Amino acid sequence: MQPLLIYNTLSRNKELFRPVNEGRVGMYVCGPTVYGDAHLGHARPAITFDILFRYLQHIGYKVRYVRNITDVGHLEHDADEGEDKIAKKARLEQLEPMEVAQYYTNRFHQAMDALNVLPPSIEPHASGHIIEQQQLVKEILDNGYAYESEGSVYFDVEKYNKDHRYGVLSNRNLTDVINHSRTLDGQDEKHNQVDFALWKKAQPLHIMRWPSPWSEGFPGWHCECTAMGRKYLGNKFDIHGGGMDLVFPHHECEIAQAVASQGSDMVKYWMHNNMITIEGKKMGKSYNNFITLQQFFEGSHEKLQEAYSPMTIRFFILQAHYRSTVDFSNEALQAARKGMERLFDAIKQLDRLAGVADGDVKIEYANEVEQKCYDAMNDDLNTPIVISHLFDACRVINQVADHRQTITVEALEALKKVFHTFAFDILGLKAETNGSNDREEAYSAAVDLLLETRAKAKANKDWATSDLIRDRMSQLGFEVKDTKDGVTWKLNK
Repeated sequence: MQPLLIYNTLSRNKELFRPVNEGRVGMYVCGPTVYGDAHLGHARPAITFDILFRYLQHIGYKVRYVRNITDVGHLEHDADEGEDKIAKKARLEQLEPMEVAQYYTNRFHQAMDALNVLPPSIEPHASGHIIEQQQLVKEILDNGYAYESEGSVYFDVEKYNKDHRYGVLSNRNLTDVINHSRTLDGQDEKHNQVDFALWKKAQPLHIMRWPSPWSEGFPGWHCECTAMGRKYLGNKFDIHGGGMDLVFPHHECEIAQAVASQGSDMVKYWMHNNMITIEGKKMGKSYNNFITLQQFFEGSHEKLQEAYSPMTIRFFILQAHYRSTVDFSNEALQAARKGMERLFDAIKQLDRLAGVADGDVKIEYANEVEQKCYDAMNDDLNTPIVISHLFDACRVINQVADHRQTITVEALEALKKVFHTFAFDILGLKAETNGSNDREEAYSAAVDLLLETRAKAKANKDWATSDLIRDRMSQLGFEVKDTKDGVTWKLNK
């Protein structure tokens, strides 16, 4: 196995990855709440943990990747108060809540497919695991870290903090949490304003509700990931991931729930991707910069100068380290598109090149590029450094294509493998099958056919036809070169 270092939010350090069960990895990532179309903020964790999923498998681990669907709904104002977002959407559109959830789940899957995000091993729905969430609540009550109040059940943060520590992930102490907590209307049933709901009694108009020992109601938001993570990955598993906005309160509450129910934390490594901003501002409807992925793909938002393909979005996200902030702008996405085109152009050139027995670029160079890419991936999934090494290799490939260098057969085959492994298998890029790419492939095939005709004319000593094809191609902007290793061409733009 490769010696992989990953940053653990809990320890605030890079740690050598050692799975709980040798050779097997359990990974849980918080998925979307399905009451609206996926947006750019959904794309970043999906792509970040897709890279981790791909890489862990690539270096030899068997991975069970669990990504949940929240179809019970978050509440409007915070995790304990307000109207369920899915139920609200259903009420406004006169639909069943599960009809809303299914529609946006399908839309989310379509967006993930477009971004070439691999499906998880298991995709549990919160609404399908009410029994497991109720069992979690019972265990916490039995252990004395929760209380029932007017049909709802709340986690007793202050009591838990006396025996353990609430705030280990976000590095907060309880006094700070209390001072920054707001008192909510209708929350007198809580012992303390920082206590969070494990089970909420449903109000008369609340659509989504289930029977329980305490009331007819619904589980608190934080319960679902703890309950489903434990069900599918066990009492102790390797990685829990999500966006940095989930560190507090969601993941902090998950840790407290796990310790309160079973006496120990379930998760060994906590991993979080940073946020995406748009022109320096947090994405939000109040800033008129809330852009869905479908709007990016279609170019249908007023802030977009053009449509951006799914692979451009993916490449844009991978150009920054997952723990750094990424700021969207049209200029940044246009630069990402050009960078990706440069990478794919080099890959196409590799397929056209012919190696020689004793060239300037030898197998040692290809091996060095490969090792540098592995070193970058092993250093906390440093995808921008991987891309920079591939770009360095692109320069060498272009020099060979321009006949400024030669390359050995072994080095050529090794470079093809490096680009395929890192660009396609690990970074998850792919040639996009839209109309322009179809035309480009047909265009390249037509040029190759024309050059084959010229080669046959030369073989038959039909110099007039051979020269005519070369001269007419030159007039059209093509540069055709005859070398001892074959014929190469490029279009001078």
